[in-house]
Amino acid sequence: MKDLPLDGPYESIWNSLPFPAVTLEEGNVIAEANAAAEHFFKQSAALLAGQRLSEFCPDGSRLLDLIDKTRRGMVSLSESGVELKFRDDEPVVADILLSKLYDADGRLLLIIQPRSVAAAMDRSLTRQGASRGLSGFSAMLAHEIKNPLAAISGAAQLLEMNLGEDEHELLRLIQDEVDRIRSLLDRMESFGATGPLNREPVNIHDVLEQARKSATAGYGRHVRFREFYDPSLPPVPADRVQLLQAISNLVKNAAEAAPNQGAEVTLKTAFRPGVNIAVSGGARLRLPLEVTVLDNGPGVPEDLRPHIFEPFVTSKSNGTGLGLALVSKIIADHGGVIEYARKDERTIFRILLPVWNETTGSKGSEES
Repeated sequence: MKDLPLDGPYESIWNSLPFPAVTLEEGNVIAEANAAAEHFFKQSAALLAGQRLSEFCPDGSRLLDLIDKTRRGMVSLSESGVELKFRDDEPVVADILLSKLYDADGRLLLIIQPRSVAAAMDRSLTRQGASRGLSGFSAMLAHEIKNPLAAISGAAQLLEMNLGEDEHELLRLIQDEVDRIRSLLDRMESFGATGPLNREPVNIHDVLEQARKSATAGYGRHVRFREFYDPSLPPVPADRVQLLQAISNLVKNAAEAAPNQGAEVTLKTAFRPGVNIAVSGGARLRLPLEVTVLDNGPGVPEDLRPHIFEPFVTSKSNGTGLGLALVSKIIADHGGVIEYARKDERTIFRILLPVWNETTGSKGSEES
């Protein structure tokens, strides 16, 4: 058997590939794995070598079918949108490339190109369109309801002056319900904000720390917060007030979802230079700034996960279903993407954002 020349410059090229790549011997035994594959499979290349790919994939996996088809005569094969399920991880949609390696005694090259970021962008654009459709309706509805609501509140206050204590309790109930409806309408009006963002260079760590401090002073007193920040991150082009609102919503959700005993919320930032998405006009949208909020709560019910960023979808008994929808709208307005995942008994909300460019300002997220 001839070994692949994965040393010297070839090793550098192999490990520079941005997507997981492995070579497979007969029986789909992993021979080599690049650095991206180590991250993808959560094992070192040394541990991956010698394992069968079937140990990671369930029976009937589409990936194994494609490998078999390639071995039976195809020189190379590619397929888009293949759903991969590896052990207990969340399913991943990816584009698959398989190719026979010449002079390598039946060895195959497998490249996996995860589509999570692109798919998230598609979902984000869809949600953004839905939010825009909702915004006009929400603003109109809030305006029309607030006027009679104010009259009801005023009438209740007048009645309270002339009634006994027993009736006061009913009037307080009316007033409490009026306040609750008014709060809901205020949140609905947030969808009606269609003006341009007041973008400026914002330090994402300042935003995260303000959200954390607000939490520890109130609803997050029982939570242990952990921070893992990359201090070298460049600023993000953002409306600081709106971005803080989005981050605070995520931190509040995480704190409330975490258990009363042993509650833990983790805030992380990282720079991912390889994350970019093709957009119209031939440009590519770069979203290298990653912000992650994790908690050790039970997570979102599986049937709701595909819809959690849609308006009026909630798993809380007293929730309005507007919190995450508003977060998604704010992130989309900033040219970013937000994703939900469940992994290692942790709930994960991951935000990808552009970075500030001193020359072009808020348009620094695009390149030709």
